[in-house]
Amino acid sequence: MPLDRTDLDGVFAPLSDPIDIPRGDMPGDRLVVGADRLSVAKALLPMLLPRLDAVRSANPAGRAVLSVSGGSGTGKSGIAALLAYAFRRLYLGAYVLSGDNYPHRIPPVNDAERVRRFRERGYKALVTLPDYGPEMDRAVKALWAADADADPALRSANPWLGAYQEAGEGALRAYLGTPEEIDFDELNGILAAFRAGAPTLRLKRFGRTEDAIWYDKVDVRDVPVLVVEWTHGNSRFLSGVDLPVVLYATPEETLADRRARARDGAVDSPFVARVLAIEQESLVAQAHRAAAIVLRSSEVVAYEDFRRRTGR
Repeated sequence: MPLDRTDLDGVFAPLSDPIDIPRGDMPGDRLVVGADRLSVAKALLPMLLPRLDAVRSANPAGRAVLSVSGGSGTGKSGIAALLAYAFRRLYLGAYVLSGDNYPHRIPPVNDAERVRRFRERGYKALVTLPDYGPEMDRAVKALWAADADADPALRSANPWLGAYQEAGEGALRAYLGTPEEIDFDELNGILAAFRAGAPTLRLKRFGRTEDAIWYDKVDVRDVPVLVVEWTHGNSRFLSGVDLPVVLYATPEETLADRRARARDGAVDSPFVARVLAIEQESLVAQAHRAAAIVLRSSEVVAYEDFRRRTGR
């Protein structure tokens, strides 16, 4: 039986720190989260429940889609898993879907495509400069070999690098988190089918090699709440999300978290830092669409309060 709504403190009572909890979209995948993630889930739950009730009442299938988005290191996976745990205890059904399964290219290929676009646009900007020549050409290709061409600290020694980096960054902005990088059409179709009451969904599984791609048929007949866990869960290209939740942390906070986890093996590379900064700007620019914004302090704030606190 579902828990009494007047006893929300008891929803998470069976959990202990550190929390070992199912992650969601990948079979058998689990993660360990700490008390900081749990405090965010506890802060969100009483605010989300009445809004989910309203959405489900208005939906003929009695369903709702919630997204948990944010930059790298903000705790999306853990908080989404904790909310789904709470919803299962209250509703007897929730599923966590990872948007990371829906890019057009597997991660190594997509990483290479990001670099290719940055360098191609940057190089084309160089050849338009009056002083472009063999010396500049050799210099930029030496930076390619050292994976240092995205480093802004090198502009003083190479004044032309500013034009190169600005052009390359423009190419990244036109690619990151857009339909060129991500199959939003497929994901939008899945959300539409769920909200329409589909009994099953064909969900993509996406690994790091070309043959590590398959689809699972997932039974959602007893799932009233779908939780989308994804950096781009509040994107303007994503349709069908009823309640977008945005997790916000400063670039310094996310960098510290990434360093602690040593994620991607290139946490401190200039190119990765540039990609994360662009993604962060996009997340902030779209924050006005959010149903709730959560600060690193676990406070749930409205958009105007978010703007005031962040000076935006």
